[in-house]
Amino acid sequence: MKSLSLRQLAGIACFWAIAIAPASGAAQTAAAAEPTSSTGPLSGYMDFHFNKADGEPGVLDFHRFVLLVNHTFSPKLRFVGEIELEHALVEGLEEAGELELEQAYLDFLLSRQFNVRAGMVLVPIGIINERHEPPVFNGVERPFVDTVIVPTTWFEVGAGVHGELGQGLRYRAYALAPLDALEFDAEEGIRGGRQKGSESDVRNVAFAGRLEYRAVRGLTIGASVWTGESSFATPRLDTTVNIGEIDARYRRDRLELRGQFAHVGISDAARLNDALARLTGVSPNIARSLRGFYGEAGYRFWNAGAPRDLVGFVRYENFDTQFRMPDGFLPLKEFDRDAWVVGLTHYPDPDVAVKFDYVRLRNQSGLLPTRHVLNAGLGWWF
Repeated sequence: MKSLSLRQLAGIACFWAIAIAPASGAAQTAAAAEPTSSTGPLSGYMDFHFNKADGEPGVLDFHRFVLLVNHTFSPKLRFVGEIELEHALVEGLEEAGELELEQAYLDFLLSRQFNVRAGMVLVPIGIINERHEPPVFNGVERPFVDTVIVPTTWFEVGAGVHGELGQGLRYRAYALAPLDALEFDAEEGIRGGRQKGSESDVRNVAFAGRLEYRAVRGLTIGASVWTGESSFATPRLDTTVNIGEIDARYRRDRLELRGQFAHVGISDAARLNDALARLTGVSPNIARSLRGFYGEAGYRFWNAGAPRDLVGFVRYENFDTQFRMPDGFLPLKEFDRDAWVVGLTHYPDPDVAVKFDYVRLRNQSGLLPTRHVLNAGLGWWF
């Protein structure tokens, strides 16, 4: 990796020094394993980042500004809404930012075991998609697996049920709008296929579900599934997407561990490639299966009871959007990627995270160089 200039190093040092300055008022002492929930009608989260890739100019971006609105009609009926502005600015057809309605649902709270939810909901897949606020995860950016393989943030219009079955066993199950297979590609897999509740094609209905086991102190084990068929009349396609995912998180004293494995299967990928080639003139080289996994270890250098926490972490990720190809198609090795992420997360308050990390991202093509990226970020939840 090329060395940074003194000016760039000084800028990062100043950012870090300002961000970790003790917050005014009484410091909260709880560990920042998850953000605390707001009891008021308005809450939200924000984060801004500095990213410096090797050989490229640094980028400073106010990545997200998110507001959540809560309203309780009665003890049995509540509303939750979430609006997100990405990259600070939305300009017509320019790619300057995004304004999205990520959540807008009603909860019919019937019992601890069984409740009904309907509206715009987060798809219950993986660790990050449902809880993606900055204090929840280490690293300035979300994990690659939770961005490329599981297309976080993933939300759709639908309805379903949720509750707790016995002590520590929680579930969520929804019927949702399916993915749009016409928007899949080689680099980001199914990410472009999210319909996001905007005049979604629901010729077929998709189903998603998740189970979480949390009966052991400090341990959460989860498993998620998704299945849905994308059918379109022009051209006629019946492409089924199946997703299976397992994950685990464990915390004991100062040690924090987490890991995740996700697999995506796309049926009839050969026909999908042929159909898209006829439409666009170029074959997108969509795989019949995608795979990603990661393992992360973190250690709290300062006691959890201290006014401020500091976590050092290391994460290894492998994510391949060309893991298995349909007959007659060769994988593009530049999309078989892995990454090492090493960094620090500082909590001046349990709901405020100051982050710094180094990313080494490489691919298996042997043609594209390994990327080295330095990141700094500040995020908070209220």
